[in-house]
Formats: sequence, structure tokens, C-alpha cells
Amino acid sequence: MRALRHLTLLLTLLTPMALADGLYQVELILFRQAAEPISAGQVAPDDWAGGAPALAAESLRGISLDSEAARLTPDKGYQVLLHKAWQQNLSATPSKVALSEGTSQFGHAPIEGTLSLQQARFVDVQADFWINQFSADGLLSGSERLKQSNRLKTGELTFLDHGHLGLLIKVSPL
Repeated sequence: MRALRHLTLLLTLLTPMALADGLYQVELILFRQAAEPISAGQVAPDDWAGGAPALAAESLRGISLDSEAARLTPDKGYQVLLHKAWQQNLSATPSKVALSEGTSQFGHAPIEGTLSLQQARFVDVQADFWINQFSADGLLSGSERLKQSNRLKTGELTFLDHGHLGLLIKVSPL
């Protein structure tokens, strides 16, 4: 009887972990307050992706946060920098992808960063994005950085605030 109780307790503890593994849709909107001057005190490192694989084109999905993105307009003081949606397997082991937007110049894109997701009871997210500026000759002259960690509930839109940069993210099971 005691062994049965221990087995039941063990299964109860492991079940959320087992149920967490699976395919999810991830959607994010990276934006800035357009009225704020661009702070360019540092530059993105050449290894900004830290070995994370680039987001595969076949993983991209249709975006669903159109109405949220439509509210982030210059006349309201915002500028959308990146809006993407994709499918990704999540588990208790962190899964990291590299994202970029715009034409690369000498190894850097105007927007580049990584998103690491880990699913247990909640989804743990680590976002590290660089918004790059280039000189007239195409060299990287400065960067803004958003680096945030947070815990999300699946299916809920979450706002990560980082001064004049922000990130809206939603992770939903498929």
C-alpha cells in the first residue's frame, strides 16, 4: 500500500512535465516608443545568436495578433520592429531560436536576437534582442538592447517592458 502511495505521488509530480512536452505556436511583437531617441551606447556582439539555430522558414506560421500590432502605430507613439509567429517544440529543456529582420550588413541585421523557451508548469522565456543602427558605409555604429526574462502562462498575451522597448509574446499549445 505504501509503495502504491509513493507511485501515485511520483506520477502526480511527473505528469505536468510529461504533458508539457509538445508543439506550441509562439508569436511575438517587438516594438519601441517612437518618440524616444535611439540610445546607441553599445554595439551588438558578432556572436549575438550565441550558437542558437536560426528560425527555420518551414516553422513560420500566420500571425494572429494583428489587432494588437495595429494599435502600435507612430501616431500613438510606437513603432513595430518585428512581428513573427512560428511553431516550436517546448519541453523542460530550454529551446532557443535566433530571429532577425531586415537585410544583413557585415553579419548584422537591423533587428536580431534570441528567444529561449522552456516549458514545465509555466513557460519560462528569455528574450535578448538587439536593434542595430548602421553608418552610411554599412558598418554597425550602435545598438539598443532588450534583455528580459519572465514566466508566462500558455495562451495568455504577456507584455515585457524594457524602458522604451517592449515585447508582446503569446505561447499557445497546438
